[in-house]
Amino acid sequence: MLIAALVAISVWMLWRFLPALAWAGVLAIATWPLQQMLMRRGFGRTTAASLLTLVLAVVLVLPLVWLGIQAAHESRVVLEWINEVRQNGLGVPPWLAHVPYIGNTLAAWWQENLAMPGGPGTLIRHANTTGVVTLTRTLGLEVAHRVTILVFTLLTLFFLYRDGAALMDDAHIIANRVFGPAGGQLGKDAVAAVRGTVNGLVLVGLAVGVILGIAYAAAGLAHAALFGLATAMLATVPFGAPLVFIACGIYLFVTSHATAGIALIVTGVVVTFIADHFVRPILIGSSTRLPFLWVLLGIFGGLETFGLVGLFLGPAIVAVLIAIWREGAR
Repeated sequence: MLIAALVAISVWMLWRFLPALAWAGVLAIATWPLQQMLMRRGFGRTTAASLLTLVLAVVLVLPLVWLGIQAAHESRVVLEWINEVRQNGLGVPPWLAHVPYIGNTLAAWWQENLAMPGGPGTLIRHANTTGVVTLTRTLGLEVAHRVTILVFTLLTLFFLYRDGAALMDDAHIIANRVFGPAGGQLGKDAVAAVRGTVNGLVLVGLAVGVILGIAYAAAGLAHAALFGLATAMLATVPFGAPLVFIACGIYLFVTSHATAGIALIVTGVVVTFIADHFVRPILIGSSTRLPFLWVLLGIFGGLETFGLVGLFLGPAIVAVLIAIWREGAR
């Protein structure tokens, strides 16, 4: 009872920092082979931990800084486009009138509300409410919170790299005492699930971003590399990539490039369908020996319960559950 009480108090006290600890654990497990490689090449534990933490800090921070700079640059272009639309109106796309059944109605509404000079300004003014101020303040607080989580994640990651071997030995001993001889295997299954999920989500997400980035360039979109990076980041979340390529397809529709828009959406649907339903389950399931259904349940259940970090924790929990089931059925 005393141990349970101490654990409960510790969890309550560290509740706000649990995401940082979870992310540090996921990153340490996924990149642990790199730490072992550095150790074999003669680096000390502290040196290897410092080097890997610095590399991951650069990998995590630089893309965010680059995206911030690009967003600031693009926001100026967007504001200029909004001012031009407000003054001159937004012309009716030629394809809109050809939409079956409702095309003429949509074209008439567009002509009345958006095509005339000053028409879009009414809609834009309706969107500029005091809620924007609240949204900006909330966004600032969220950014500060995310930066704090990132700092504590990197700090925890350094100590995991440095003392991870001793920590895993202690965890193996405790697991054997609590769960019996199968306890150590349960821990190995959880680690394999996390590493397999990182490979299945991050690496596949990068591949999807590269493929669709090429598709964006082929469709004639400006800033195809930026859209490809956004797709790669959102592709780590199931059904996140469609938010980008569907929006790009709609933009091509609006700008009278209907064929390119249809081709882009079809390409995106095919690529993400193959990645989400075939490649990812194979990569995750092969490393954890999980059935296809349990892989999907672990990913979606973890995402809904724990947020983004649940993408990696969910399959790990399911892997331990399946290992206990298999051990009990022997």
